[in-house]
Amino acid sequence: QVQLVESGGGLVQAGGSLRLSCAASGRINMFDRMAWYRQAPGKQRELVAIITSNGYTSYPDSVKGRFTISSDNAKNTMYLEMNSLKPEDTAVYYCNAITTRSYWGQGTQVTVSS
Repeated sequence: QVQLVESGGGLVQAGGSLRLSCAASGRINMFDRMAWYRQAPGKQRELVAIITSNGYTSYPDSVKGRFTISSDNAKNTMYLEMNSLKPEDTAVYYCNAITTRSYWGQGTQVTVSS
C-alpha cells in the first residue's frame, strides 16, 4: 500500500513563497505520473501541476510561471515550489500519484493573506 504525506503548507502573505513536499512510502519512479491538486472551500478540486515519469511537466494558466513541480527519486519526494502567491491560491493542496491505481495524500492547507 502506497502512502503519500504532504507537508510545507502554512500561512503566507500575498507575494510570498512556499514549498510543498509529498513524501511517498515507495519508490516514486514506479509512478506513471504525479500531480498536485488543490481544493478551495465550496469549489471543486482542480489540477495544479503534473510531472510524468519522463520528466514532462504541465500547469494550468492560473499558476503557470509561478509554480514549479519537481521530484527527487533518491528521496522519493515530489515538490511544489509556489512563488508570487495570491489570495486565490488559498486551498488545501493534495498530492496524487498514479500507477495502476490512483493514490492521494491527506492534504496540506495553504492560506495566502492579502
